[in-house]
Amino acid sequence: MIGIIDYGMGNLYSVSKALERLGYDYFVSEEEEELSKATGLLLPGVGSFRDAMAILNETGLKAFIDKEVARGKPLLGICLGMQLLFEESNENGFAEGFSFLPGKVKKFPGQDSSGISYKVPHMGWNKLDIKKPESFLMNEVGDEHVYFVHSYYVDTEDRDVLIASADYAEEVPAVVGKGNVFGTQFHPEKSSHAGLTILRNYAQYVERNDA
Repeated sequence: MIGIIDYGMGNLYSVSKALERLGYDYFVSEEEEELSKATGLLLPGVGSFRDAMAILNETGLKAFIDKEVARGKPLLGICLGMQLLFEESNENGFAEGFSFLPGKVKKFPGQDSSGISYKVPHMGWNKLDIKKPESFLMNEVGDEHVYFVHSYYVDTEDRDVLIASADYAEEVPAVVGKGNVFGTQFHPEKSSHAGLTILRNYAQYVERNDA
């Protein structure tokens, strides 16, 4: 069963409804004791990196998530939740992330290398460029379009964590993963076939991990 972590900064309703539509058991909680019973965790997120980490630290949920991941429990971060998996961000001031994955979160500069301006935030449908088709998350997912809403993106030099990317003046890590930690920059629950398939693939991975 998937435990959706409620720390006050996630789009819980749409994620919950997507899992319900797919037919997988889940619950939403902010309580460590209840979340510890989940066989897989999901960390949604909308808002500021610094604010999110402050809440997770203050509530003890960061320490809890660190412990559960160290034990081998699967974790999927969505949108801001994905960014939190990395090392740091300067959004609204410097803040350290979980450091499960190597990389820093940066704001889109709004101007490409040729000096041409582009809109920030990156909002709307964009095409996936799959780097690791062998990843279980990409099972039955092609170079489809998914839905993004974000002003910050992950800059990582570790190509090993990059499962799929998108192009928005910068190479945008769209699906990432290493070990038992995974993330999507886009909103899979709002991304039609590709997004729901990725959620299904994660739910199936959680079931296999518990077998």
